[in-house]
Amino acid sequence: MAKKFKIKKGDTVEIIAGDDKGKKAEVLQVLPAKDAVIVAGCKVVKKAVKPTEQNPEGGFVNKEMPIHISNVRKVEGA
Repeated sequence: MAKKFKIKKGDTVEIIAGDDKGKKAEVLQVLPAKDAVIVAGCKVVKKAVKPTEQNPEGGFVNKEMPIHISNVRKVEGA
């Protein structure tokens, strides 16, 4: 049976643990298989990208990484 979370895509959440503690932002994606969510502007890392046809120069891209669901709290009425 699929896991069910109270946090959905588009909800506003507050980060309660980690480097981005205290930030409030919108959920971009929920990953039930990993028990994680991707939150806009939080846990951003620089990823090295190889040159492709769409991106001929390659280089570095800033990307949001997943945060465990236990480290976020839903903000009501925001």
